[in-house]
Amino acid sequence: MIDLALLPDGGLGWLDGSGPESHLVLSTRIRLARNLAEHRFSAQATEAEREAVLGMVREAAEQSVTLRRAMVFRLDSLPSLDRQLLHERHVVSKELSVPERGGVPRRASAVLLGRDVGAMVNEEDHLRLQGLVSGLSLEAAYAAVRRADVELGQQVAFAFHPQFGYLTSCPTNVGTGLRASILIHLPGLVLTKEIHRVLQGLSQVGLTYRGLYGEGSEVVGNFFQLSNQTTLGQSESELLDHLSRIVGQVIGHEEKARQILLRDAPSILEDKVWRAFGLLRHARSLGFEEAMNLLSGVRLGVGLGLVPDVGMYTVNRLLIETQPAHVLAMAGGVLDEAEVPVRRARHVRMILEAEAGRRG
Repeated sequence: MIDLALLPDGGLGWLDGSGPESHLVLSTRIRLARNLAEHRFSAQATEAEREAVLGMVREAAEQSVTLRRAMVFRLDSLPSLDRQLLHERHVVSKELSVPERGGVPRRASAVLLGRDVGAMVNEEDHLRLQGLVSGLSLEAAYAAVRRADVELGQQVAFAFHPQFGYLTSCPTNVGTGLRASILIHLPGLVLTKEIHRVLQGLSQVGLTYRGLYGEGSEVVGNFFQLSNQTTLGQSESELLDHLSRIVGQVIGHEEKARQILLRDAPSILEDKVWRAFGLLRHARSLGFEEAMNLLSGVRLGVGLGLVPDVGMYTVNRLLIETQPAHVLAMAGGVLDEAEVPVRRARHVRMILEAEAGRRG
């Protein structure tokens, strides 16, 4: 089984709650899609071509400052559980971790994990650079990814068209190749039944929303990923400025919803928060969605100062550690299906008890 301690910050540095607006925004992710010039895109390439692409990217990374000491994992040779662990920590995509129809990732697929930037190789595109940071930090995340992009671009030529920009497998990524995503917690808007109005407004201004793990994932626990829909026709700074402005408006709506709840329904709000905390502290069995919804309630309470004995990082950590692969990994990788919710509940109780003891 993969040693998660080998990952920079264990792959969880983005959960530490240190970034701006971290009581609402868990993380900012910037991704740049790139393809190597004069090579067929990954989906059409032969195994030999993909191996050549991986070799070129690794050589270029070794010459860069940003990725010189990156950990390298060949996803096509990792067991399914290890790939899923990386996916649950948001360092690889679903396409590379849990391929459809129960298959294995395409040959020569890999991920390079540096301290500030990661790089997926032979996913939908040859190269997907990714920066993931705590809170609402679009400029910081982009700066790190941009450094890696420039350094790698000095070693290998990227597929680029003077009119259309960077060429990608999916037409919606053509142009800058930039996809920025904000993972945000919006329980106030859900409880006040304003969430649909706010989400409908996003599509009118060129943004989209998805679930916790991006495209194709369901929304659970009131966590939403907000991101730009297209990358063509605008510069990187224009895309980031637009997303920052709209996310700022969403944050304003959420803050207002929370204040309305505190003003008009304080007892109902406190009951929801403390009921969630009590269930997590004492439950003997927890399903995945149930755990996410309860942690959402506790996270709301922590953000409002209603639950003083739990830190935001602890709640954020539990959002990851209650995921299916993490529960299995904590049990050594072998666990009866009926035992999974029991182990999940046990782990949550242990972490919350330790947190209360540390703060008490």
